[in-house]
Amino acid sequence: MHTHPSRRTAAHALLPLAALLTLGLATAAQATTPEQARWQRESQAVTITRDDWGIAHVHGKTDADAVFGMAYAQAEDDFNRVETNYLNAMGRLAETEGRSAIWRDLRMKLFIDPVVLKQKYAQSPAWLKKLMDAWADGLNDYLATHPDVRPRVIHHFESWMALSFSEGSIGGDIERVSLKQLAVFYGDEHPALAQVNPPSWAEPTGSNGIAIAPKLSTDGHALLLINPHTSFYFRSELQMSSNEGLDAYGAVTWGQFFVYQGFNQHIGWMHTSTGMDAVDEFAETIVHKGGKLFYRYGDKLLPVTERTIVVPYRATDGTMTSRSFTAYFTKHGPIVRKADGKWIATTLMNRPMRALEQSWLRTKAHDYASYMKVAELKANSSNNTLFADDKGEIAFLMPQFVPKRDNRFDYTKPVDGSNPATDWHGLTPLDQLPQAVNPPNGWAMNTNDWPYSAAGKYSPKKADFPRYIDTFGENPRGIHATQMLTDASGFSLPKLITTAFDSNLPAFARLIPILLHDYDALPASDPQHVKLAGPIELLRHWDDRWGIASMPTSLAVFWGDTLWNETYAKAKALDVSPYDYMAGAAGAQERLHALDEAVDRLVHDFGSWGVAWGQINRFQRLDDAIASHFDDSKPSIPVPFVSSRWGSLASFGAHRWPGTKRYYGTSGNSFVAVVEFGPKVSARAITAGGESGHPDSKHFDDEAERYTTGNLRTVYFWPDQLKGHTERVYHPGE
Repeated sequence: MHTHPSRRTAAHALLPLAALLTLGLATAAQATTPEQARWQRESQAVTITRDDWGIAHVHGKTDADAVFGMAYAQAEDDFNRVETNYLNAMGRLAETEGRSAIWRDLRMKLFIDPVVLKQKYAQSPAWLKKLMDAWADGLNDYLATHPDVRPRVIHHFESWMALSFSEGSIGGDIERVSLKQLAVFYGDEHPALAQVNPPSWAEPTGSNGIAIAPKLSTDGHALLLINPHTSFYFRSELQMSSNEGLDAYGAVTWGQFFVYQGFNQHIGWMHTSTGMDAVDEFAETIVHKGGKLFYRYGDKLLPVTERTIVVPYRATDGTMTSRSFTAYFTKHGPIVRKADGKWIATTLMNRPMRALEQSWLRTKAHDYASYMKVAELKANSSNNTLFADDKGEIAFLMPQFVPKRDNRFDYTKPVDGSNPATDWHGLTPLDQLPQAVNPPNGWAMNTNDWPYSAAGKYSPKKADFPRYIDTFGENPRGIHATQMLTDASGFSLPKLITTAFDSNLPAFARLIPILLHDYDALPASDPQHVKLAGPIELLRHWDDRWGIASMPTSLAVFWGDTLWNETYAKAKALDVSPYDYMAGAAGAQERLHALDEAVDRLVHDFGSWGVAWGQINRFQRLDDAIASHFDDSKPSIPVPFVSSRWGSLASFGAHRWPGTKRYYGTSGNSFVAVVEFGPKVSARAITAGGESGHPDSKHFDDEAERYTTGNLRTVYFWPDQLKGHTERVYHPGE
């Protein structure tokens, strides 16, 4: 078993013995409480090696030691993001952000109760308690040894808090609950919201995953593409290992103690947001009787449960105050809104202990069978998985938490809570879910689309499964991936990178010919025929591929974004996809008008409708604010790839910002890795910007240029790879 023994001794090789003795005496003298003494003992069992990209390779004697070290290392890199994730997870954002975050906090507190989480912690298996204890110790040790760091709210982490944030997705199930409607129900018709529902131009969230079987690779090894599409800087990149067999590398959501998307010596796992419906709404019939509230369930009246929830918040003068709510619950969950005279309760997965167990244990699986044994915990509700291992096995898997429901009902809308037939009836056995395990075609993929194209003609069949299995349908990225993979072979790490950054844009390949037909049908005397002649000719000869120097890309994206914004609400009202609406119901006049608008915008902002895409589409990181801001007058880097909306596998979600003319990205490709499972696993990867959240660090943006060009760097997974690439070796607190 690979245990990185060199990482425990490398620190001592860098310091003279006298210096180490002096450091040890000084450290011991600083221990003023039993808690601090424990932290110091734990820190001495941990070695953190920073490579020349600033990435932490954390090794501990035990798994708990590794957790202590990785929590400490994450805090070093970006404590603000660590703390913010837990403020959000525990419903405590308003304690620093004020009234605008009250409703977000209330939403969390409807599902997350510290009293319950403390009970769950007490009930946890001993091994999991050790990890949670070590996690809290690592963060508290960081705060104790960095008095200059001033937390906004959480000055001391407690072990149970780890259960509040046990699943690493970019958007958890709870975010499907509308903040605006929640606020209206609980007493505020015109709420001030810190975060509202995304506008129509918002970048599609999600990810790409591709697994390649050995028979399609040049060296006979399985390959895996790990390509999450999230907001930038949402996860750190690190490695954690121990003498107990742990050795995982990949993307870690800030503040969590497990590798969320990554690989170990034997297997790799990539999660993509699923379209499987695991969050349902139940319309409750409320009855007032004897001054109390009841709801109908079959032929019974059941009492509505009430609980007082207090949301503390920071007032405008900086003082702390609070707002109290009487929250309502039925057997289906908390009441979150009202519709058509009914109260709407939301049901979702709430298994924090099992979710944390599953998130950790899968990082120590060693093949498909052991991975699936962990999956039997059934505590993943929001993610599909692409899997590959060094035995040559590959798979596409659905989430494991899939409630059984009566397929007569449409669960995409509220169902009648008074009818027991609408209830969940246990969970679906894993072997009854759509999957593609070792498909004969030799590849599996997912792009947040349905499972019915995951392995080409060997995909699961839609007719074999209930409709609640998928709510997404197909998307342009899925079409693109299928085009790239069908009948392909000769895969290697470089070829998989090339595939991940292929420049084709299938959505425009479909839409541009329709626009050209619209234009060609115009009378020659029509003013639009004259005005749009040049732009149309540019698009007519375009190959539907993005590029830094491409003028048609600029024109197509400006046209597509304009048309999308003008038609999105109409498509939603008709319950059709925006792509189908733009291609059909939008009509020639809407499509031509959008091009007219796009031409005017390009001329106004850039002086011409013929502008290279790289002049417009830029990467810029000015500071580490969670809400990014941008400035056209400051340095930025051109980015060739575009929004995944148009079918680009490499995603860069960008748009204009207040005061800018250029597009600046904040989401899309955030971490990209390709992994080969040979006799010794090897990988290449890239992170948006850089590993550090400190603007004065060279690792704040040292990966930016590589990121924009898809030039993935070598991952230093093995100790011998770190030789000559080590910046610093130390124990936490030194």
